[in-house]
Amino acid sequence: MAGNRKLSKAPDHRKAVLRNQVTQLFVNGKLETTEARAKELRKVAERLITLAMSECDGNITVTKEKVNDKGQTEKFTTRNDTPAKLHVRRQLLAYLFDVKEQKKQGETKSEYKERTKDIRYPVVEKLFNEIAPKYKKLKEENKFGGYTRILKKGPRRGDAAEMVIIELI
Repeated sequence: MAGNRKLSKAPDHRKAVLRNQVTQLFVNGKLETTEARAKELRKVAERLITLAMSECDGNITVTKEKVNDKGQTEKFTTRNDTPAKLHVRRQLLAYLFDVKEQKKQGETKSEYKERTKDIRYPVVEKLFNEIAPKYKKLKEENKFGGYTRILKKGPRRGDAAEMVIIELI
C-alpha cells in the first residue's frame, strides 16, 4: 500500500493496527483514535465499502435436490453468491479480522447460539447486508459524498496528540 503514512510503526504492526481499526469501525460504527490514524483508516474503510457496494446484490437463487435417508428426493432453494461476489467476499475476508457476534444483555447461551448459527463471518455479513446497501441507495439518490466522518475531539492528555472520532455516516 504505497503512499500510506508510517504512523511510527513497523510495516507489519502498521497493517495490523489498520486492519484491527477498520474491523472495529465496521462492527461498532464509530471509533476514537488519533487524527493521523483516522485519515489512514478512512482510506482503507472507504475502499472496502466501495468494494462491497459493487457486489452487495450479487446473489442467485438455486433449486437443489437432496436424497434423504429414506431414498426420497427433497427439493429446496438456497441463495448462493455469484462468482464476482464470492471474489469480493474473499478479498474482504483476507483483510478484515474475524470478530464473533457479541452476546446481548440478558441473552442465554442457547438463544445466542440460535441467533448466530447461520452467521459465519459477522463483519463481512454486516458489510454486505447493512452498510453497502445503505450507501448504494444514497449513491443512487445523488446524496453522495463519502462514507466516513471525522470529528475533532481535542488533544489527548499526556502527549497532546490530536484525538478524533471517525464514524460511518
